Amino acid sequence: MTVTQYEPVTSGVAMAGEPPVDHCGVAPTHPRPAGRDRYTISEVAEYTGLSAHTLRWYERIGLMPHVDRTHTGQRRFTNRDLDWLGLVTKLRLTGMPVADMVRYAELVRQGETTFAEREQLLTAHREDVRQRMAELRTTLDVLDHKIGIYADARRESERF
Repeated sequence: MTVTQYEPVTSGVAMAGEPPVDHCGVAPTHPRPAGRDRYTISEVAEYTGLSAHTLRWYERIGLMPHVDRTHTGQRRFTNRDLDWLGLVTKLRLTGMPVADMVRYAELVRQGETTFAEREQLLTAHREDVRQRMAELRTTLDVLDHKIGIYADARRESERF
């Protein structure tokens, strides 16, 4: 693996009648144009829902370490870049700190010798996500209880 490559992401598969899925297993905001592998920053922003500013920032901090450029310096993203952004977006959605995402990107660029460290980083993050999900379930139970109290009181007042 070279410094400019990203780790492949397991491809999601759409079932018959379902929208196409990206390589993170979710439906993209906008489908990719068929037969293309070069996108402007505005096209990537539209496709991913990330702003051009965020895309530039990701590149600056090393989260998007290599984006090809035209002879005039304009960024040209590839399908592989879009796959990587799909993964980064999912990691961010799970609450992974940007520093950890950058560390993960650095490990990916270092190659296969970092598989164990990448696994460790993702396993620790998965545990954090599971803990937050448990907290959210408990919080949801509290909300459901309170809503039930108000709904019962409303129904009781409507009877009279």
